[in-house]
Amino acid sequence: MKVRVYKPAKNAMQSGRAATKHWVMEFEPGARKVADQLMGWIGSTDTRDQVRMEFDTLEEAQAFAAKHKLIADIEQPKSRVRRVQAYADNFAFKRVS
Repeated sequence: MKVRVYKPAKNAMQSGRAATKHWVMEFEPGARKVADQLMGWIGSTDTRDQVRMEFDTLEEAQAFAAKHKLIADIEQPKSRVRRVQAYADNFAFKRVS
């Protein structure tokens, strides 16, 4: 059984990065999602799709996967690019040549 281990990205609606401190393990989809004919709801017969586990460190997630004989696909977090800019730069005169 295959699982995906990753660090979630920062929520665009919040300025804090508190939700990005832990590692998340999710199972790969085992069955495709099907629309219900009557109600139009989307559903699946795979209940593992609802499971989402959180770990404090990557090593804990790897140990859990190894203990339960799961194949872990680990996605390393992307480095954060920070552009330092002064507020005065918004009003700086830029000569057009």
